[in-house]
Amino acid sequence: MRLRMEQDVFVVRQLGREVARAAGMEQQDQTRLATALSEVGRVMLAAGHDAEVVFEAESNGVTRLRVTVTSPQPGNAAELRQQLGQVGRLVDTLEVGDGEPGTFVWMARRLPASAPRLTPERMDDIRAGLAQHVPGTPLDELSVQNQQLIVALNEVRAQRDDLARLNAELEETNRGVMALYNQLSQELEETNRGVVALYAELDEKSEQLRTVSEAKSRFLANVSHELRAPVTAVIGLARLLNDPGSEPLASEQRRQVELISSSAGDLLTLVNDLLDLAKAEAGRMDPELSDVDLRAVFAQLRGTLRPLATRPEVDFVVEEPSIPMLHTDEVLLTRVLRNLLTNAIKFTAEGEVRLTVRTVDDDIEFTVTDTGTGIPAELHERIFEEFYQVPGSRAITGKGTGLGLPYARRLAGILGGGLRVVASTPGEGTTFTLALPATTRS
Repeated sequence: MRLRMEQDVFVVRQLGREVARAAGMEQQDQTRLATALSEVGRVMLAAGHDAEVVFEAESNGVTRLRVTVTSPQPGNAAELRQQLGQVGRLVDTLEVGDGEPGTFVWMARRLPASAPRLTPERMDDIRAGLAQHVPGTPLDELSVQNQQLIVALNEVRAQRDDLARLNAELEETNRGVMALYNQLSQELEETNRGVVALYAELDEKSEQLRTVSEAKSRFLANVSHELRAPVTAVIGLARLLNDPGSEPLASEQRRQVELISSSAGDLLTLVNDLLDLAKAEAGRMDPELSDVDLRAVFAQLRGTLRPLATRPEVDFVVEEPSIPMLHTDEVLLTRVLRNLLTNAIKFTAEGEVRLTVRTVDDDIEFTVTDTGTGIPAELHERIFEEFYQVPGSRAITGKGTGLGLPYARRLAGILGGGLRVVASTPGEGTTFTLALPATTRS
């Protein structure tokens, strides 16, 4: 369509509304596009220029209706852009520029997702319908605009009423929120006072527990020192009585002396374990870190513990370490591994006891496995409690004190690592792992 006179502004407005309706736009969008188009046409004609209007459908993922208004007179883009500043609010896109064949204004608006597809057949139908369109008079268009204005005013009034209702509801909600906030503030303040009092009580209890723990450690250390001397004397006297150079004993006397010696040995083991545990709890065991040759440590364990595995039904295996050096405390590391291996030998009647080492992520992991009596899953943590022994488990050789594993876990913590039960099944065996930081030397 061409714009030549003021009446054409009404005609192009009607045509724009009809094209938008045929393309599937909603009524409000039809009015917006028609209003934007009539304003562009009015500004063009007011500048004294004829213009050509072209309607196009374009689809770049989203289908849009594009309208281009072109004037053959170039050089008016800046002035038009300033005059049409508010028109851009009515459409999705508005551009003003100079080019070939002159000054152009093009605007576009998206079609709703519910609009029918603009297939070639549908485009032909739209063209045919527009060709039969008879423009109304300016008075007709004014009547249509008045109707649209009335509808818009009614919508604004309805929105204003809704807004007033929402504001009233919001004000009521705010009053309720403030009341709830005040109530919660009071409850929170009361709770905070209770928490402060609870923390004060906890601090007091913690101090009492620390004092009791220190007293227990001192008691264990003192008792252990006091018991060690007489127990050692009893063991020495028993050895003298059984010495071949002493006066011969009757068989019953010899049996009783051996029982005294065995009981005294068990008591000495318990005393030594108590003393070691007391030192660990008191924090008097600081690690002396150095480069430790794991091959030498494993060879020492293999030599000193093999005499304990005297049963032919049990294979005692200490594998050659694939990690030659580790930066740690050699004495404490040896104590932990010896404790685990000794326990495994005590509770394994047949099968094997094995020690291995490997690198796991950022840790060096020592693994002790056995095919012994095993530990129920619910007791995997309880065995690290002092003096706790698994009910029904009986050592094949020697007796346990229930202090070895707690002591070993404390030593593992002093070394910066951890000791845990990886897997254990009653009657099948147990796997312990000692994980230490992987500060290695090749």
